[in-house]
Amino acid sequence: MAIAAGADAQKAVVARFNHAVIQNGERAVFDELMAPDFINWSAPDPAMRGAEGMWHTFTNVLRPAISGLTVEILDQLSAGDQVVTRKRITGRHTGPLLGVEATGKDIAIDVIDIVRIRDGRYAEHWGINSLAAVLAQFRATP
Repeated sequence: MAIAAGADAQKAVVARFNHAVIQNGERAVFDELMAPDFINWSAPDPAMRGAEGMWHTFTNVLRPAISGLTVEILDQLSAGDQVVTRKRITGRHTGPLLGVEATGKDIAIDVIDIVRIRDGRYAEHWGINSLAAVLAQFRATP
């Protein structure tokens, strides 16, 4: 495994994670990029803050509900050991998603993530997204 050093290398780690893991579901890349003591501070349940909780979200929540899932990185900023990414997850809502049955509509979830990189791997994550607003809109419109 290559050790990421410098802003461009750290941004590349995050871009690789977004495309290989979130978009393409590549478990081997996920395992390679996650630090053994990874913490996802955005997970509301402390029991889900480890790497497996994050994998579960991608594999069992997002990917089954969104056909043609793609991740578009809109902006990245790096400071110290952290990378801030503004991205958009898009596709078609074709499966149940957090209690909302498939609508067949296009879906776009805007996300801002902060990832702390250590030795070329994800050590910590914080994030906010528009998923709740998107689901509320789907519930309100037939």
